[in-house]
Amino acid sequence: MDKFNKILKNVLIFLIIFLIVNYIAQSCQSNNTQINTNPGSITFTSTSNEFSRREDVSVNIFNDSKETITLPNECPGEPFEVYRFENNSWLQKTITPKLDCKNTAELKVEAGKELKVAYTNWSNGLFGEMGRYKISFATTINKKPITISTNEFTVVKEGIFRQLFTGLFYRPIYNGLIFLASIAPHHDLGIAIILLTILIRTILLVPSQKSMKSQRRMQELQPRLNKIKEQHKGDQQKIASETMALWKEAKISPFGSCLPILMQFPFLIALFYVIQNGLNPDNTYLLYAQYENFSLSDINTNFLGILDLTAINFYVLPVIIGGLQFIQMKLSFAKKQQAEGAKNVPETKNEMAMANSMMTYVMPVMIAVFTATLPAGVGIYWGTSTLYGIIQQLFVNKGGKKKDPNEPTVKVINS
Repeated sequence: MDKFNKILKNVLIFLIIFLIVNYIAQSCQSNNTQINTNPGSITFTSTSNEFSRREDVSVNIFNDSKETITLPNECPGEPFEVYRFENNSWLQKTITPKLDCKNTAELKVEAGKELKVAYTNWSNGLFGEMGRYKISFATTINKKPITISTNEFTVVKEGIFRQLFTGLFYRPIYNGLIFLASIAPHHDLGIAIILLTILIRTILLVPSQKSMKSQRRMQELQPRLNKIKEQHKGDQQKIASETMALWKEAKISPFGSCLPILMQFPFLIALFYVIQNGLNPDNTYLLYAQYENFSLSDINTNFLGILDLTAINFYVLPVIIGGLQFIQMKLSFAKKQQAEGAKNVPETKNEMAMANSMMTYVMPVMIAVFTATLPAGVGIYWGTSTLYGIIQQLFVNKGGKKKDPNEPTVKVINS
């Protein structure tokens, strides 16, 4: 079971690292990146030759001229002109969603620099139909007006897994957020995020409880597992057979703590992305009919009048979230440390203690850094979810002190 627990920990770490690296990579692509092109030219390309229908389209502008290019910001209109090939001709497409354009500024590309521009707020409205597209803009170089176009690229139908994820997880949770925001006092987004997080965690309470209890029961078996490893050291086949026999005797499945957690991933990942992009007007096509007339601009993003949920909170929120994560990690390892505390298995104990220590201290730091790179609304979600997990873990740890009559009795006999 040690291998399964290690795999599960690695999966959790990978998912968190992936989300952090993915966000940072997208944020840093990059005004400072230089590419090779013809001197004195401007390179304007799409970031891919093919996008799925629900994927954000983006373009890169590389300025290899000797002067800064200044492009007017057309907010709430799309950044550059978009054309779709229809009826043997290129037809311009345009859309003007309801956006807050107060803080928008002109787009500037300095000499020798590259700028990435994403159509996050316009992708579905402009690229919702499959077909051939190109994007262009007009500017002035050396006092001469020029029009520059990207390469042609295609928009194709999204894959079956993306369709299933959107239909089964993302869309229902997204509509749940809008519903809660519509009934919350003053349409407060923060209250809606808290309520939605609690609701999803409660729906997932049964599998998560099973996972925690199964993990606790495996911790109780750990002394016997360690003894098997000692007795048959070097004989992996014997260790495996004895371990399977022990699991069978104790009526414990090696997947008992893994599968319930894996079942939660699609819900929690969908919840994360819903809260991150929930107010994007380009997502309104996902709204159910009863919410089509609800304006996203009516949602109050200033939580309790003190925290802007659309802005990044660099200091206070990350520290709070990191602290909550630390408490949860300490609680989750409390039973394991108690169960192993009196056993004389130095090598295994040291190895597991190091792994637990790494998880306990590194994970909160990672989560804090993660929170400091995203809008505060995501931090509110993460903090609420972590606090829910702390309360749940307290009940599991407290319940573990009482003997469950349905659980097998496992005795450790020292020879």
